[in-house]
Amino acid sequence: MSNSNNIIDGKQLSITIKEEIAGEVKAIKADGGKIPHLAAVLVGDDPASRVYVRNKVSSCEEVGFESTLIRKDDSITEDELLEIIHELNEDDDIDGFIVQLPLPKHINEEKVTLAIDPKKDVDGFHPMNFGRMAQGMPSYLPATPFGIVQMLDRYNIEVEGKYCVVLGRSNIVGTPISILLSRKASPGNATVVLCHSRTKDIKKHCLEADIIVAAIGKANFLTADMVKEGAVVIDVGINRVEDESRKKGYRLAGDVDYDNVAPKCKLITPVPGGVGPMTVTSLLMNTLKSCKGEVYDN
Repeated sequence: MSNSNNIIDGKQLSITIKEEIAGEVKAIKADGGKIPHLAAVLVGDDPASRVYVRNKVSSCEEVGFESTLIRKDDSITEDELLEIIHELNEDDDIDGFIVQLPLPKHINEEKVTLAIDPKKDVDGFHPMNFGRMAQGMPSYLPATPFGIVQMLDRYNIEVEGKYCVVLGRSNIVGTPISILLSRKASPGNATVVLCHSRTKDIKKHCLEADIIVAAIGKANFLTADMVKEGAVVIDVGINRVEDESRKKGYRLAGDVDYDNVAPKCKLITPVPGGVGPMTVTSLLMNTLKSCKGEVYDN
C-alpha cells in the first residue's frame, strides 16, 4: 500500500478550490454583480449520468452559483434537444451549460456538441475551444484535463522538461491533456508521448516516464513493472470491477494497479477521491470564467 504522504488528494483540493470560488461569488454578490449560472441537460435515466449531474448541481449550491437542471426522457427527438440548446444559447442569464453524455443512440452527439455556443461550452468539448486550447489561446479547457493541470500546479509537480506518457487518446481526456502538457505554459513544456491501443511496447515508454496519465479505460492496466521508482502517476480511470464481497456486487477501480504501483511513486492519485472530484470543480471554474468574460469578450 502507499503511504499517505504520496497521495494527490483530489477530494481535499476540490474543497479548497470550491472555497476560493465561494469567496469570489460572495464578493460579486456584495458588489451587486451577476451571479454565475450553470445549466445541465440530462436526457434519459442512466444511473452514472444521474450521479454526475446531481454532483454538479449540488456543487453549484455549495459555491453560491445559480443552477438549472433540465431533465428529459430518452424519447426526446434530436430536434427537440437542439431547440433546448438554442434556447440556452440565447438566454443571457445562463453563463454556461452542459449536455450530459452519453445521449440515447438516436441522437447524434457530435451534432449536439457543435450546436452549443462555444462561449457557453464550459465542458470544453466544442472544436472551437479545442482549437483555441491547442494554440495556447484563452479557452474553456475540458474539465478532466483542467482538473489534472490544477493538481500538477497546486502540488508543485515539476512538468517542464519531463518525459510524460499519456495512455489513451480520447477527445475528452487523452488527446487534450497531451496538448496541455506539451504546450508553452506552466504547467507544461514537457516531452509527451501519447500511447494507445496500436502503440508498440507501451511498457518501454512507461518505464521511461517521469509522469504517467492513465486514461485508457481498462481496470488495473498500469502495473508495477511498468513504472519506474519516483514517477508521478495520475489515474483517470473509473472502472467497475465485480466484487462479491461488496454490497453492490462491484467496486470502483482505476486504470492503475494502485496497491502495487503506489509504493514506487513519488505521487499518485487514488480512485475514487483523485481526479473525479476535480472534474466537477473544473466545470465551476469554467463557469466563473464565463461569467467574468475571461475567455471570450462578452
